[in-house]
Parts: sequence; structure tokens; C-alpha cells
Amino acid sequence: MLATPGASAAGTAANPYERGPAPTQSSIEALRGPYAVSETNVSSLAASGFGGGTIYYPTSTSDGTFGAVVISPGFTAYQSSIAWLGPRLASQGFVVFTIDTLSTVDQPDSRGRQLLAALDHLTQRSTVRGRIDATRLGVMGHSMGGGGSLEAAKSRPSLKAAIPLTGWNTDKTWPELRTPTLIIGADGDTVAPVSSHSEPFYQSLPSSLDKAYLELNGATHFTPNTSNTTIAKYSISWLKRFIDDDTRYEQFLCPLPRPSLTIEEYRGTCPLGS
Repeated sequence: MLATPGASAAGTAANPYERGPAPTQSSIEALRGPYAVSETNVSSLAASGFGGGTIYYPTSTSDGTFGAVVISPGFTAYQSSIAWLGPRLASQGFVVFTIDTLSTVDQPDSRGRQLLAALDHLTQRSTVRGRIDATRLGVMGHSMGGGGSLEAAKSRPSLKAAIPLTGWNTDKTWPELRTPTLIIGADGDTVAPVSSHSEPFYQSLPSSLDKAYLELNGATHFTPNTSNTTIAKYSISWLKRFIDDDTRYEQFLCPLPRPSLTIEEYRGTCPLGS
């Protein structure tokens, strides 16, 4: 077993999925993490069940396999609208697939199926499938893609993490979910207001589930479409904690973050994984 940079051999043995050096506040806020990143395109012609996309992945194979995340754009949007998350998350030690959908007006249930089709492509047919641990997968999405990430987690409870970003869905209740879920809303969202989307989503999740609700301060429905440190740092921490089972990142999630210039409100279950 290969030891990871900054991790003791004992720590690596205790958690074989731990990747990268011990995190700090500055490391999870950085525009790039410790891994150099490469990318490869998947054309719509090579994709089955989704619209193609771009795979971002750690260039080095010296640390073994990585967990993987697929990210869907929102209504009328393309992968370019969520592309910033690709290299930012991949540089922290994940394989990340930002996808286009079959239609820009697909609804959340369709986007959920497309997220799962893209995960299957990643792990079974992509050129980087050998770099991925197919047992450690997650989904993210913006707007209708966020609603789609809830649909995907409902359909495939083996997923390790779900993160809807200012999610939109006509289904407001998700008591079936078994996937640790971080719901990110925006206080100024007029397209998917938190009072009728993100908050009911969060409140309906089972009390036994590892879950959190982050409401961005001074933000809109489209805040996830541009580079955002608050979205990045908590997404990285959530993905690390649940896809990699890396408890080194729990410090950024528990105790619960307090309101700030960028956080309107944060709710969650602590401790995590109990």
C-alpha cells in the first residue's frame, strides 16, 4: 500500500482512501489543491445516456485510485457553467466529470438519470476508468442539475455523497435518501427560493442521515456558476469526508460553521459518520 504525502503509514493503513497532505483552512480555500490536473473530453457521440463532457483528473497515479464526482449544469445551461468546479475539485484528489445534458431543458428526473449514466461511463468506459475506485462515487449539480443530484441519490443509494447547488425540484421531500447530502442554497435566490426548495429538501432528509444545509450570504441562484471559495471549501470537505472517509476534513464541518460575510446560515448533524 502506498503512503500518501503528508500521511503517516499508520494513518494510511487505517484509511486506505485518504489522499493528499493534511488539510488546512488555506488548502481547502485555495484555487488549486496539491494535485496537478489533466483533462480529457468525452464527445456526445461517445456518450450514452448523457450529452458528453469533460473529465478532470489528478495527473499522477502514484497515490492509487481516486473517488469520482459527476456534476450537472442547470436549466438551459451547458457544462461551461459549472466548469470551474472541475479542476478545483480534481486538484484536491478526485476524478471530476462536468457534463452536458441531452437537452438544455431536461427536468431533474432526467438529469438524475444522466448523472448516473455519466458515472457508469466514467467507471466502465472512460479512458481514466483505471484511476477510479468505482465504490466511491458522488454527484453534484446546479439548479435542475441540483434537483437531479437528489434524484440520482434516491435511485442509487450506494452513492457516497450528493451536493445540490441552489437546487430546483418540484419534489420537496426526500425521506428515502441514504446518501450523505450537503444542500447549498442562496439567500437571494429568486429562481429556486430556499424557502420552497433547499430548506424543505434539507428538512425532509432523514434525521439519521449525515446532512448539512449551507445558505450562502449575499448570493443568487447563479452564484454557483462562477468560482466561489465558500462553495468550494465546503464541497471539498464534504466530498473528502464521505467519498474518501477522510475524517481529517471533519474539522471544517463540525462544529457547525457560524454565520459570516459569506454564510447566512449553516445547519447540520454533528458528529458526522456516527
